[in-house]
Amino acid sequence: MLRIQNVEVIYSDVILVLKGVGLEVPANRIVALLGANGAGKTTTLKAISGVLRTELGEVTDGSIEFEGTRIDGMNPEEIVRLGVVQVMEGRRLFEHLTVEENLLVGAYLRKDKEGILRDLEKAHGYFPRLKDLGRRTSGYLSGGERQMLVMGRALMADPKTMLLDEPSMGLSPIMVKEIFRVIQTINEQEGVSILLVEQNARIALGISERAYVMENGRIVLDGPSEKLIENADIKEFYLGLSDKGKRRSYRDVKHYRRRKRWLG
Repeated sequence: MLRIQNVEVIYSDVILVLKGVGLEVPANRIVALLGANGAGKTTTLKAISGVLRTELGEVTDGSIEFEGTRIDGMNPEEIVRLGVVQVMEGRRLFEHLTVEENLLVGAYLRKDKEGILRDLEKAHGYFPRLKDLGRRTSGYLSGGERQMLVMGRALMADPKTMLLDEPSMGLSPIMVKEIFRVIQTINEQEGVSILLVEQNARIALGISERAYVMENGRIVLDGPSEKLIENADIKEFYLGLSDKGKRRSYRDVKHYRRRKRWLG
């Protein structure tokens, strides 16, 4: 469904951020994108959704295709119309609007009133708390409530593929478990493909079918998630485990000893 081939991204005409990135997100699947801060994960999502231009970024090489259509030259509105919706890191909302108004903003490109109402009920079904908070001003929501709202707003766009950027950041373990339960349910019941950027490697690998590891703007490792989670480097750098399976402090992991091998 989504294919990125040898993509290069440059900011302000001088800063090379992505260096020949390639990955695929098949239809109806969850794919994880892992990497340290600054590796280029968020830039990858922004390249797909078309918002790079607002930050003086540009795809200068390679291609991005969605359902066989090249989208790297399109503006964000056109990409959303095709069915690709990004949920950005930081849970950005229109804080002066109510919860329900924020949800409806997600459907601003749609004209099918019946479909919009149906999807509003669907968003309430996934996140019942949003219905209770319908008239609450969004700026007063907790972190967990804000995460529910940005995901519900994305659902209102009737997506085929969702790009999720750090959905667990700053949330309690209970809320993280609930958010990822809903992510899995959306994938399974709605058939929405998901490209997931997530610092919590354990939970990301636990719900995804395939994962890619990014380092310094390049994909350095990829494979089935069930194999990656057993990879020694992944265990040490992302899960904090020693070779014997004992938990280690991240302070003890001095560097990521990349073995430059690909998993089938």
